[in-house]
This record gives sequence, C-alpha cells and structure tokens, in this order.
Amino acid sequence: MRRAVAQNGEASGGDLFSRIGAFLHDQRLSPEPAHYSFAYTVLSDPAGPLAKAVAELTDDGVRLSRSDIESLGGAVREGAAEEAENTGRLVEETHAQVEDLANVMRAMHDETRDFGRDLAARAEEMRRAGPTPGMAELARITGAMLGRIAESERRLADATRETDELRAKLAEARVVARRDPLTGLPNRRAFEEAYAAKQGGRLCLALCDVDRFKRINDGFGHGVGDRVLTAIADTLRVSCDGHLVARHGGEEFVVLIEGLTVERAAELLEDARAGVATKRFRSRETDRMIGRVTVSVGLTAVGADERLEDVLARADRLLYTAKSTGRDRLCVD
Repeated sequence: MRRAVAQNGEASGGDLFSRIGAFLHDQRLSPEPAHYSFAYTVLSDPAGPLAKAVAELTDDGVRLSRSDIESLGGAVREGAAEEAENTGRLVEETHAQVEDLANVMRAMHDETRDFGRDLAARAEEMRRAGPTPGMAELARITGAMLGRIAESERRLADATRETDELRAKLAEARVVARRDPLTGLPNRRAFEEAYAAKQGGRLCLALCDVDRFKRINDGFGHGVGDRVLTAIADTLRVSCDGHLVARHGGEEFVVLIEGLTVERAAELLEDARAGVATKRFRSRETDRMIGRVTVSVGLTAVGADERLEDVLARADRLLYTAKSTGRDRLCVD
C-alpha cells in the first residue's frame, strides 16, 4: 500500500477515479460521499501528510480500521451493510405479512366451502319436501347463490395457491439472503443472527483474513481470487466442522466456536491455518503457480452477554497484531 500511494503522484489525473475505486474496494468502504472524499484527499496528494499516514498504517497490505480512518479525520458510513440489513429486514416483514395473508385466505376458503355445502344441503331438503308457494323463486335464488359461492370458492382456491407459491419463494429468499453466493457459507447477517441466538455457554470468536489477497487479484485476476476464497472457505468449513463458519466480507471469514476452551479453539484454528498454508494454487487460465496462500487469525473468548461489536473489535485488534508481526499466524488473548 505504501508503494501504491507513492506511485499515485506519477499517474495521470484521469486515472484518479479508478484509483479511488480501487482504494475503496481494498479498504472495504462503500461508495459513500464521505468515503469518496477521504480517498480523494489521500490519493490526490500522495506527498501530503494524510497520504503518508495512510501509507504507514497500510504498509504491506494491512487494511485500515474504522478507528484508523476516524483518527485521520475521515468518517465511516455503513451504507452497503445498512442496505443489505434493510433488504433482509424487508424480506422478513414481507414473509410475515404473506404468512398472515395465507392464513386468512385459507380460513376464508374453508368458511366459504362450508357455507356452500350447508346451503346445498338445505336446498336439497327443500326439493325433497315437495312444491310449496314461492318454492320456485326460492330455488332460483338459492341456485344463483350456490353459483356465486362456487365461483368465489374457485377464486379463493386460486388466490390461496398463489399465496402459497409466494410464501415458498419468500422462504427461499430468506435462505438466499443469509448465504454468501460465492462460497456457500452463511453471510454476515446469518452470523449476526446466530450470535444473537446463543444463550450462555462457552463461546470463542475468530476472524480469519487472507494475507496479501490484493496481490492475487491484481496479479491473476478476480476469477482466480474467487477460486482461492472458495478453497479457503472449504478448508475452514472442514477444519471447523461442528462450528459456525461464515464469510464476513471480502477476504475475511469469521468463526464462532461453541463449547471449547480458548486453548482448544486455538488448536482448532491453528490446524485450519496450517491446512490453508499447505495448499498450492495454480491459475487455470495460464497454468501459472499462484504460490503459497496464507491466512492470519485473531481469536478471543466471548464474555457473558458480551455485545458482538465488542468481541469483533477485540478479534480485529488481534488479527491486526497477527498481520503486523509477520502474517500466517494466530494471535489469541
């Protein structure tokens, strides 16, 4: 990152926009005006104090933390995450409304069918009783009512079927909204819900970040980068079988370990880290060896009733320590 900022002074002004986009992507910042302004200030003056401070903090690929950005005068907006949160909430609310509608439609359908049956039975009783004054007109009215009831019943049956189909699609959308499409792992929303659902018990949380992932994307393309992420996700899933592994965003994964001491959890994560390090990746397109890919891990025990934000912040600091002391290692408190 230090070298990338230094090179900005030599690039053409027309290239600034693409470099801002790359900066936002690397630092996992959404394209909010506040983020754009911060990136512009950093990249438009590569010799300035802000650019130098950013280069120092992000030396050799370390990502800026929220506190880093805020200490440098920037602001962090949760635009993309908030949008995903709102979308998921809308799916939940719509699903609940459709559930209520389906129950109402089914009840109406049952009541209409029962009323039609009762009316038909009364009409049959009157027919068997023989002709009486006004019976013909009553039979005509009853027949018309039965016809209308039959039509209403048909429409209600159609509406109930369509409501059930919509409910099934929304149920599928709820699953999709909690699944990372690239790796198949639960996403951040699913992880947050799972954490909130945990009541007591022994828990540990780990953040795992792919080391120098930007070099893979830049050197081999995002397609190769995606395959590397998928392979690492599979390794973490197998190594941490029985525990929740989720994609937290970008090249970062989060693991919620239940029922183990922090020492045992460290052994589990150390096995996962070593498993990733032993893999060798090759570009399918060029047959070039990608080289050794590693992950750094920050692991911490979860306190009783501790907020997720506080646990993540502590794990992120440990992850930063792992990155800044050589990478391909686990740091635990």
